[in-house]
Amino acid sequence: MTTEKEQRLRDKLLPEIEAFKQERHSLQLATQDAEGVPNASYAPFAVADDGFYILVSELARHGTNLKVSDKVSVMLVEDEASAKSVFARKRLTFDATAHLVDRNSETFSKGVDLLAQRFGAMIDNLSTLKDFNLFKLSPHHGLYVKGFGQAFSLSGNELLDVDWKRDGHHGTPKSELADVAN
Repeated sequence: MTTEKEQRLRDKLLPEIEAFKQERHSLQLATQDAEGVPNASYAPFAVADDGFYILVSELARHGTNLKVSDKVSVMLVEDEASAKSVFARKRLTFDATAHLVDRNSETFSKGVDLLAQRFGAMIDNLSTLKDFNLFKLSPHHGLYVKGFGQAFSLSGNELLDVDWKRDGHHGTPKSELADVAN
């Protein structure tokens, strides 16, 4: 049962998170190969009601990795140049399952159309190349960080359940230690 306070938090954060997603044009990917060796990369994306769509070449490590393991970690992050602090950049991270989309499916057409709306004719060209595959990334747990002390766990259907992570940092900052020593 959602309390009134939780509902207010959802009503404020969910549109903010949606706007943050729309402002980003690429996402960071953490994939792994068949031996479990990690790889960090990025891909342009389009977001839809059923997940994130990326079109990647299997000539790239992440393109091969996504075919081997459907487990992926994704991050959308605020640009350093516009962040108030490089230590507290806004970011949305989530664990997801990658689904290879069949070229002859309606989902393939949907994903390619969404990507073409964002990135233009280049997507139409890339989507015809046999080494490029469309993946749908389906998030199942997320974290939205607005800044220091402002981290919100996202869960549930479509990541609509919001929980403010209030456990905080542990230890004493050096500035406080110096004040105690004087």
